[in-house]
Amino acid sequence: MRAFGSVRAGLAAAIIALSSPAAMAQDAAPADKISAFRLQHGEGRVTRDAVLDRIAMEQARAMAEKDDLSHEVLGPFTRRVAPSKAGRAAENIAYGYDNFDKTLGQWINSAGHRKNLLLPKATKVGIASARNASGKRTYWAMVIAGDYDTDKPKGSPKTKGKPAVAQAKAEAKPQTTRWGAKPPAAKDCHLAIKVIGLCI
Repeated sequence: MRAFGSVRAGLAAAIIALSSPAAMAQDAAPADKISAFRLQHGEGRVTRDAVLDRIAMEQARAMAEKDDLSHEVLGPFTRRVAPSKAGRAAENIAYGYDNFDKTLGQWINSAGHRKNLLLPKATKVGIASARNASGKRTYWAMVIAGDYDTDKPKGSPKTKGKPAVAQAKAEAKPQTTRWGAKPPAAKDCHLAIKVIGLCI
């Protein structure tokens, strides 16, 4: 039988420490590092965002509590990111490293995660980490988003359709999903999965 009370209290303290205004100000460095990488590759800067930090925090905490690296641990990403009101968003998750620099390096060296870091029109980012109950594994979540109505010049027409979402997972091929898009024709795919409309 596990002692959930003390573990949860410790986990909650770690999560609260990460989300405090002082920690967010001190932790601006991850956004600066992501911005530096984006600028090297022709994309714009991103700044920390409280809503995205909360979404990332909930994801990191849920993965740590369940000790499961999964985009779906709290439900579909599209539903979880909806409160951000972003036109496009992507999520990177990871576990293993205790510090952000090594985690960022891991994402940069993975094609799908790298693509998410370079999400076009991204202007905001949320970053969080949480340890599992044993304290031996640190889970990370990063949500990057953009294409907000406030980012668009006045008078520009709104884009039709639903926003694009990219998700990447260390153990799986990165996936890109366009909300409302029709699945590609089966003849263009090695394997067509009708449930989610992916080509593999």
